[in-house]
Amino acid sequence: MSLATFLLQVDQLNIAFKAGQEAVAAVNGISFEVRKGEAVAIVGESGSGKTVTALSLMQLLPRDGVLTSGSATFQSPGLGQIDLLKLSEKQLPKLRGKEISIIFQDPASSLNPVISCGKQVAEALLIHLPISKKEAYSRTLALFELVKLPEPEKIFKRFPHELSGGQKQRIMIAMAMACEPSLLIADEPTTALDVTVQAGILQLLNELRLRKEMALLFISHDLGVVAEIADRILVMYQGRVVEEGAVTEIFSNPRHPYTKALLACRPTLQTQGNVMPTLSDFVSGELQSYFQENGSQTERPQKAVEKAEKIKANQDSSRAEELAGKPILQVQDIHVEFTRSRLFFWQQKEVVKAVNGVSFEVFPGQTLGIVGESGCGKTTLGRALLRLIEPTQGKVVFNSRDWSNLPAEELRKSRKDFQMIFQNPLASLNPMMKIGEAIMEPMQVHQVLHSHRERKQRTLELLEAVQLLPEHFHRYPHEFSGGQLQRICIARALALEPTCIICDEIVSSLDVSVQAQVLNLLNRLKRDFNLTLLFITHDLSVARFMSDRLLVMDQGRIVEQGPAQQIFSSPQQPYTKALLQAVPAGELKDILAAQEKRKAYKASIEQ
Repeated sequence: MSLATFLLQVDQLNIAFKAGQEAVAAVNGISFEVRKGEAVAIVGESGSGKTVTALSLMQLLPRDGVLTSGSATFQSPGLGQIDLLKLSEKQLPKLRGKEISIIFQDPASSLNPVISCGKQVAEALLIHLPISKKEAYSRTLALFELVKLPEPEKIFKRFPHELSGGQKQRIMIAMAMACEPSLLIADEPTTALDVTVQAGILQLLNELRLRKEMALLFISHDLGVVAEIADRILVMYQGRVVEEGAVTEIFSNPRHPYTKALLACRPTLQTQGNVMPTLSDFVSGELQSYFQENGSQTERPQKAVEKAEKIKANQDSSRAEELAGKPILQVQDIHVEFTRSRLFFWQQKEVVKAVNGVSFEVFPGQTLGIVGESGCGKTTLGRALLRLIEPTQGKVVFNSRDWSNLPAEELRKSRKDFQMIFQNPLASLNPMMKIGEAIMEPMQVHQVLHSHRERKQRTLELLEAVQLLPEHFHRYPHEFSGGQLQRICIARALALEPTCIICDEIVSSLDVSVQAQVLNLLNRLKRDFNLTLLFITHDLSVARFMSDRLLVMDQGRIVEQGPAQQIFSSPQQPYTKALLQAVPAGELKDILAAQEKRKAYKASIEQ
């Protein structure tokens, strides 16, 4: 096939990172093509080289990243056939944001905190297009409507810290699509989004791609999401492309053991049992033999089959015993309101009801899942239960003690039994404090154990409990991966031996295999430490796997609650049904149906 057929052709790309006097290979001789109007997905775990590959196309590699060899030929509408890796500093601004755009994974670090969101999007339009500020304002509002942001005029004036994670990601998507690029690189663009918004964004990207013949390079660790949008899939492992093929081919007949592992480790709405298959179940020793034998296929290990099919033993009888006792947590008519100030004194203040009359009970040993879209009040509710945010009204009774009017000192002591694991583990840890000290700190504050030596020994035991090593005690947060950091935060929460823990989106940004490890770890710790969990998530598949009971929230209210299995099998409320329908394809039949739907949509556009 001739080069002109492709919009982008990457050939033998090699990238390394400097580590002292040595260089560590991050991308090892990969080659692929992207046609005009085609969606190509690159999947793999953190560290597989997929993001580095995308950054190299726009010459955005970190300073210690070195492009050792390779080419990336791009058919530029303005500059003709060019090698993206050899462009000069003067040529790059003509392409970045106009002909090639990128949606970064973390919108919080990609947006300027001191410039309003609307101005940041309008800036991209003013730089690349010959339009006035008034036209840029109108186009920005239209883009906000396109990505389904509520009240575009208000969002235009707001700063990034005033928006939810999902809303900030939609701002980034609007900015990337502002100039209708020929190639859009999307680096985990839906990781922080709830299922309904995710479904809308995927549909939007599909529509724009087909209508404007925009090519899409979609990077993700979620194969369910990839099935909704991609034409072809590249599977990367340790800097290499280990498998490539059409979506249906990859899902129906995966050849490489690593691809099999990625498919098996992702929870679906049909997942049952209390143990998820992990990467080690598939690739322990198998990948090495795979490369040595140059292509030998391996069957799914029996150990993984047994884990995947294991059902919670005696679940019904144990749950009946729990419900016969007293609830560990009673929440009665909780309200949380925020007041958003105006810029000028004559303007009225806006009152936002984040949590509006929520009531529920949690029994010892349960895992209560709390699900809903971004901005529905899940996280605010969790923080209000601990009085990290003061409720406007309502009552929280924990261990038969009313927390509503507890003095500050009594509240601090009571929090020993009620802990929270936050969404962003890196932001939860002091970057200047070794992780051993970070785990010991709450024990010192609450005077748990009698000496530094005993607390250190307890910390080492906790590190072992969360499957980390003793030598990790003396390392700093930046030396760990995202999954390891989340385990450290779990260990710190367990340091005070609490009876109840709130888990706030703790696996939302993790790779599927790491996510499976953390979920298995939580279930094991729940059993070993007799824990009660409040599990906040926007991922309904994860909620299905973890939860005994479920709360579904919308606009600060509970719209449905009950046993998780009952809600997932027979939802009663339209909002719950909409959430479940928006979950990405899980089973092969769903994937095939999604592919047929996309083909029909493409045919309707072409007609």
